[in-house]
Amino acid sequence: MSLERNMTMENLQAIAKAIKEAGGNLYLVGGALRDELLGKTSHDKDYCITGLDAKDFERLFPDAKIRGKSFAVYIIDGNEFAMARTELKNGEGHKAFEIRTDKNITIEQDLARRDITINSMAKDVLTNELIDPFNGKYDLDKKIIRATTKHFKEDPLRVYRVARFSASLGFTVEEDTLKMMKELKNELDTLSKERVFEEFKKALLTQTPSIFFDVLKKADVLDIHFKEINDLIGAEQPIKYHPEGDAYNHTMLTLDKVAKLTTNFEEDRKLEIRFSALVHDLGKGITPKEMYPHHYGHEQNGAKLVNIFGNRIKVPNRWIRCGKTACVEHMRGGIFYNMKPNKQVEFLERVDKSILGLDGLQIIVIGDKTSGGRGDSYTYFENIGRECLNTINGEYIQNKYGKIEGLEMKQKLHEERIKWIKDHK
Repeated sequence: MSLERNMTMENLQAIAKAIKEAGGNLYLVGGALRDELLGKTSHDKDYCITGLDAKDFERLFPDAKIRGKSFAVYIIDGNEFAMARTELKNGEGHKAFEIRTDKNITIEQDLARRDITINSMAKDVLTNELIDPFNGKYDLDKKIIRATTKHFKEDPLRVYRVARFSASLGFTVEEDTLKMMKELKNELDTLSKERVFEEFKKALLTQTPSIFFDVLKKADVLDIHFKEINDLIGAEQPIKYHPEGDAYNHTMLTLDKVAKLTTNFEEDRKLEIRFSALVHDLGKGITPKEMYPHHYGHEQNGAKLVNIFGNRIKVPNRWIRCGKTACVEHMRGGIFYNMKPNKQVEFLERVDKSILGLDGLQIIVIGDKTSGGRGDSYTYFENIGRECLNTINGEYIQNKYGKIEGLEMKQKLHEERIKWIKDHK
């Protein structure tokens, strides 16, 4: 059967009818159905086929592309088609499963192997009948994330998927599911860095990333891959400056504020800045308790921890460099107008050369200073800094002093910028 390049409703119906005539049924399943019921657009759609085996499907659709080693997935116009299957746990970890496909496996059996109820529904493509054996629609309406069955505990990656779904959807994780997540704690270190990072990345892209960490905290599993974040719990801060509580609460509020401020940014930039917000106070997690509520030297301590944390889950090097800048510079950004002009210029020149940049650090400082309901108690250094650096540039120096370069150029730039700052305070 030959199909047009773009999947249309007519094409989908033609596929479903061909499957039906061959003795099978076609169902829309997973996230695409969940999103449809939520009124959201889903670009990638997954379909499940019952009543046929792989050879039957390949005879019907010889042009379908095949992907996957342990289990064949067929791609037609960017959509995934797979035979109904069951899974049997045969070891530890995310991949320790024996997969069984059989034309006698029912859609209900296939749905039972899935992670959470809102992902365990199916819709008959021809009749639009909703197949919902685990009350996923009810949980969707009530905004609840609930494990489909006890089989949830067979895959440790589901711990991070649940936390990420909670953050992306704003749903509450029910208590029994949290308990099952905790029971998977000992298997979390079997996950690859790449899989953990992907869930972490998706969580950072949500409107309220703090929910991801809060869910892991409730399940008592935050300390496995996110130890440095977990160490912020209970790290006391001066109440005068941090009425929101410990360093963990402060970090979560800062992260959510920064997420809001970066809503319309391009994805890569959004991730760099949000990661920087998450790690800006990591150093407070290793402050000796006898120093509480003060955290002297947390800036430099935090920069060291960013490397450790980032490497544990294979964070991109650009993120790590941005995070270290946030650790070291965010306090200076917060007191910019209290610094002497020479220190101000050194700060501006240093941050401007970083990947995070003046604009990124300014957002971190806003989030840092306004967390805990402190209002607009931050200072803007980006605008004056950008104007200073752009006005007093190489061309300006050469027009004033003639053709100079190297260390002399650098020194004159610095001196003239200090004069400019003094005149524009």
